[in-house]
Amino acid sequence: MKFMREYLLKYKAYIVILLIIILFLIAGYEYYEKYFYVLKDPERIKEYVMSFGKFGYLVFLMMQIIQVIAFFIPGEIIQIASGYIYGTFLGTITSVVGITIGSIIVYGIAYRFGRPFVEKIVSERDLKLFHRILEIGSMKYIIFLVYLIPGLPKDVLAYFCGISDLKFKDFAIYSTLGRIPGIAISSYFGANLISGNNVTLIIIAITMSIIFILGVIKGERIIKSIVH
Repeated sequence: MKFMREYLLKYKAYIVILLIIILFLIAGYEYYEKYFYVLKDPERIKEYVMSFGKFGYLVFLMMQIIQVIAFFIPGEIIQIASGYIYGTFLGTITSVVGITIGSIIVYGIAYRFGRPFVEKIVSERDLKLFHRILEIGSMKYIIFLVYLIPGLPKDVLAYFCGISDLKFKDFAIYSTLGRIPGIAISSYFGANLISGNNVTLIIIAITMSIIFILGVIKGERIIKSIVH
Protein backbone atom coordinates (compact mmCIF):
# COMPACT_ATOMS: atom_id res chain seq x y z
CA MET A 1 0.00 0.00 0.00
CA LYS A 2 2.83 2.39 0.87
CA PHE A 3 4.55 1.68 -2.44
CA MET A 4 1.30 2.23 -4.30
CA ARG A 5 0.68 5.53 -2.50
CA GLU A 6 4.20 6.77 -3.26
CA TYR A 7 3.82 5.69 -6.89
CA LEU A 8 0.50 7.58 -7.23
CA LEU A 9 1.97 10.73 -5.66
CA LYS A 10 5.04 10.60 -7.88
CA TYR A 11 3.11 10.20 -11.12
CA LYS A 12 -0.13 11.96 -10.21
CA ALA A 13 0.27 14.57 -12.97
CA TYR A 14 0.64 11.88 -15.64
CA ILE A 15 -2.30 9.95 -14.20
CA VAL A 16 -4.54 13.01 -14.35
CA ILE A 17 -3.43 13.73 -17.94
CA LEU A 18 -4.24 10.12 -18.86
CA LEU A 19 -7.69 10.44 -17.27
CA ILE A 20 -8.36 13.66 -19.21
CA ILE A 21 -7.32 11.99 -22.48
CA ILE A 22 -9.62 9.06 -21.67
CA LEU A 23 -12.43 11.57 -21.03
CA PHE A 24 -11.79 13.05 -24.48
CA LEU A 25 -11.95 9.60 -26.08
CA ILE A 26 -15.19 8.75 -24.28
CA ALA A 27 -16.73 12.12 -25.19
CA GLY A 28 -15.69 11.62 -28.80
CA TYR A 29 -17.25 8.16 -28.92
CA GLU A 30 -20.47 9.33 -27.29
CA TYR A 31 -20.68 12.31 -29.65
CA TYR A 32 -19.99 10.55 -32.93
CA GLU A 33 -21.68 7.22 -32.23
CA LYS A 34 -24.70 8.20 -30.13
CA TYR A 35 -25.45 11.92 -30.09
CA PHE A 36 -24.26 13.28 -33.45
CA TYR A 37 -27.80 13.24 -34.84
CA VAL A 38 -29.02 15.10 -31.74
CA LEU A 39 -26.39 17.84 -31.83
CA LYS A 40 -27.19 18.65 -35.47
CA ASP A 41 -30.82 19.49 -34.69
CA PRO A 42 -31.93 22.17 -32.17
CA GLU A 43 -35.33 20.48 -31.84
CA ARG A 44 -33.72 17.20 -30.80
CA ILE A 45 -31.50 19.04 -28.32
CA LYS A 46 -34.62 20.67 -26.87
CA GLU A 47 -36.35 17.30 -26.55
CA TYR A 48 -33.27 15.84 -24.87
CA VAL A 49 -32.96 18.75 -22.43
CA MET A 50 -36.66 18.83 -21.58
CA SER A 51 -36.62 15.10 -20.84
CA PHE A 52 -34.75 15.94 -17.62
CA GLY A 53 -37.64 18.05 -16.33
CA LYS A 54 -36.66 20.66 -13.75
CA PHE A 55 -33.00 19.68 -14.13
CA GLY A 56 -33.06 20.41 -17.87
CA TYR A 57 -31.50 23.85 -17.50
CA LEU A 58 -28.54 22.44 -15.57
CA VAL A 59 -28.13 19.69 -18.17
CA PHE A 60 -28.03 22.25 -20.97
CA LEU A 61 -25.54 24.37 -19.03
CA MET A 62 -23.36 21.28 -18.65
CA MET A 63 -23.60 20.67 -22.40
CA GLN A 64 -22.22 24.18 -23.01
CA ILE A 65 -19.36 23.56 -20.59
CA ILE A 66 -18.48 20.18 -22.11
CA GLN A 67 -18.48 21.49 -25.70
CA VAL A 68 -15.76 23.97 -24.73
CA ILE A 69 -13.59 21.35 -22.99
CA ALA A 70 -14.13 18.80 -25.78
CA PHE A 71 -13.56 21.40 -28.51
CA PHE A 72 -14.42 19.06 -31.40
CA ILE A 73 -18.13 19.29 -30.48
CA PRO A 74 -19.80 22.00 -32.64
CA GLY A 75 -20.57 24.85 -30.26
CA GLU A 76 -22.54 26.90 -32.80
CA ILE A 77 -25.41 24.39 -32.94
CA ILE A 78 -25.66 24.31 -29.15
CA GLN A 79 -25.66 28.12 -29.04
CA ILE A 80 -28.47 28.20 -31.61
CA ALA A 81 -30.34 25.60 -29.56
CA SER A 82 -29.95 27.86 -26.52
CA GLY A 83 -31.98 30.57 -28.26
CA TYR A 84 -34.39 27.99 -29.66
CA ILE A 85 -35.14 26.66 -26.16
CA TYR A 86 -34.88 29.74 -23.94
CA GLY A 87 -35.26 32.72 -26.27
CA THR A 88 -32.71 35.36 -27.27
CA PHE A 89 -31.98 36.95 -23.88
CA LEU A 90 -31.97 33.93 -21.56
CA GLY A 91 -30.37 31.82 -24.28
CA THR A 92 -27.52 34.32 -24.61
CA ILE A 93 -27.01 34.46 -20.83
CA THR A 94 -27.05 30.66 -20.58
CA SER A 95 -24.49 30.22 -23.34
CA VAL A 96 -22.22 32.96 -22.00
CA VAL A 97 -22.24 31.46 -18.49
CA GLY A 98 -21.67 27.89 -19.69
CA ILE A 99 -18.97 28.80 -22.20
CA THR A 100 -17.19 31.05 -19.70
CA ILE A 101 -17.13 28.28 -17.09
CA GLY A 102 -15.85 25.83 -19.70
CA SER A 103 -13.13 28.25 -20.82
CA ILE A 104 -12.02 28.81 -17.23
CA ILE A 105 -11.77 25.04 -16.69
CA VAL A 106 -9.75 24.66 -19.91
CA TYR A 107 -7.40 27.48 -18.92
CA GLY A 108 -6.91 25.86 -15.51
CA ILE A 109 -6.20 22.43 -17.00
CA ALA A 110 -3.62 23.84 -19.40
CA TYR A 111 -2.04 26.01 -16.68
CA ARG A 112 -1.78 23.07 -14.30
CA PHE A 113 -0.36 20.47 -16.71
CA GLY A 114 1.65 22.74 -19.00
CA ARG A 115 2.83 22.67 -22.58
CA PRO A 116 3.50 18.88 -22.88
CA PHE A 117 -0.18 18.19 -22.23
CA VAL A 118 -1.43 20.97 -24.55
CA GLU A 119 0.83 19.74 -27.36
CA LYS A 120 -0.84 16.32 -27.10
CA ILE A 121 -4.35 17.65 -27.79
CA VAL A 122 -3.77 20.81 -29.87
CA SER A 123 -2.38 20.51 -33.38
CA GLU A 124 1.03 21.97 -34.20
CA ARG A 125 -0.63 24.12 -36.87
CA ASP A 126 -2.92 25.81 -34.31
CA LEU A 127 -0.07 26.30 -31.84
CA LYS A 128 2.01 28.08 -34.51
CA LEU A 129 -1.03 30.17 -35.51
CA PHE A 130 -1.59 31.41 -31.95
CA HIS A 131 2.12 32.07 -31.46
CA ARG A 132 2.04 34.39 -34.48
CA ILE A 133 -1.25 36.07 -33.56
CA LEU A 134 -0.38 36.77 -29.92
CA GLU A 135 2.88 38.44 -30.95
CA ILE A 136 1.01 41.07 -33.00
CA GLY A 137 0.27 43.39 -30.08
CA SER A 138 -1.15 43.60 -26.56
CA MET A 139 -2.10 40.05 -25.68
CA LYS A 140 -5.39 40.80 -23.94
CA TYR A 141 -6.71 42.87 -26.86
CA ILE A 142 -5.60 40.20 -29.34
CA ILE A 143 -7.52 37.61 -27.31
CA PHE A 144 -10.62 39.81 -27.50
CA LEU A 145 -10.31 40.09 -31.29
CA VAL A 146 -9.71 36.36 -31.79
CA TYR A 147 -12.85 35.52 -29.82
CA LEU A 148 -14.78 38.28 -31.60
CA ILE A 149 -13.91 37.27 -35.18
CA PRO A 150 -15.69 34.09 -36.39
CA GLY A 151 -13.69 31.35 -38.11
CA LEU A 152 -10.75 31.09 -35.71
CA PRO A 153 -10.45 28.03 -33.37
CA LYS A 154 -11.61 29.74 -30.18
CA ASP A 155 -12.01 26.76 -27.85
CA VAL A 156 -8.55 25.49 -28.76
CA LEU A 157 -7.18 28.96 -27.95
CA ALA A 158 -8.27 28.59 -24.33
CA TYR A 159 -5.78 25.72 -23.94
CA PHE A 160 -3.03 27.82 -25.47
CA CYS A 161 -3.79 30.78 -23.18
CA GLY A 162 -3.31 28.54 -20.15
CA ILE A 163 0.37 28.05 -21.06
CA SER A 164 0.93 31.66 -22.16
CA ASP A 165 1.86 34.75 -20.15
CA LEU A 166 -1.75 35.98 -20.24
CA LYS A 167 -3.13 36.50 -16.74
CA PHE A 168 -6.19 34.47 -15.78
CA LYS A 169 -8.27 37.58 -15.03
CA ASP A 170 -7.50 39.11 -18.43
CA PHE A 171 -8.29 35.84 -20.19
CA ALA A 172 -11.65 35.48 -18.41
CA ILE A 173 -12.69 39.09 -19.11
CA TYR A 174 -11.55 39.57 -22.70
CA SER A 175 -12.45 36.11 -23.99
CA THR A 176 -15.97 36.48 -22.57
CA LEU A 177 -16.45 39.98 -24.00
CA GLY A 178 -15.24 38.80 -27.39
CA ARG A 179 -17.69 35.89 -27.44
CA ILE A 180 -20.85 37.83 -26.51
CA PRO A 181 -21.76 39.29 -29.97
CA GLY A 182 -21.48 35.92 -31.73
CA ILE A 183 -23.39 34.13 -28.98
CA ALA A 184 -26.16 36.75 -29.04
CA ILE A 185 -26.54 36.41 -32.81
CA SER A 186 -26.69 32.60 -32.57
CA SER A 187 -29.32 32.81 -29.82
CA TYR A 188 -31.34 35.31 -31.85
CA PHE A 189 -31.13 32.98 -34.85
CA GLY A 190 -32.34 30.07 -32.71
CA ALA A 191 -35.21 32.09 -31.25
CA ASN A 192 -36.36 33.02 -34.77
CA LEU A 193 -36.47 29.37 -35.85
CA ILE A 194 -39.70 29.12 -33.88
CA SER A 195 -41.24 32.26 -35.40
CA GLY A 196 -40.63 31.01 -38.92
CA ASN A 197 -39.25 34.39 -40.03
CA ASN A 198 -37.41 32.93 -43.01
CA VAL A 199 -36.22 36.28 -44.41
CA THR A 200 -34.46 37.17 -41.15
CA LEU A 201 -32.96 33.68 -40.88
CA ILE A 202 -31.63 33.78 -44.44
CA ILE A 203 -30.08 37.24 -43.97
CA ILE A 204 -28.40 36.18 -40.72
CA ALA A 205 -27.19 32.87 -42.18
CA ILE A 206 -25.70 34.49 -45.30
CA THR A 207 -24.07 37.32 -43.35
CA MET A 208 -22.54 35.05 -40.72
CA SER A 209 -21.36 32.57 -43.36
CA ILE A 210 -19.54 35.33 -45.23
CA ILE A 211 -17.96 36.64 -42.00
CA PHE A 212 -16.99 33.11 -40.99
CA ILE A 213 -15.30 32.42 -44.34
CA LEU A 214 -13.43 35.72 -44.13
CA GLY A 215 -12.35 34.81 -40.60
CA VAL A 216 -10.99 31.45 -41.74
CA ILE A 217 -9.14 32.88 -44.74
CA LYS A 218 -8.17 36.36 -43.54
CA GLY A 219 -8.56 36.19 -39.75
CA GLU A 220 -4.89 36.70 -38.93
CA ARG A 221 -4.55 39.52 -41.45
CA ILE A 222 -7.71 41.23 -40.16
CA ILE A 223 -6.32 41.22 -36.61
CA LYS A 224 -3.02 42.67 -37.81
CA SER A 225 -4.85 45.43 -39.68
CA ILE A 226 -7.00 46.35 -36.66
CA VAL A 227 -4.03 46.40 -34.26
CA HIS A 228 -1.77 48.35 -36.58
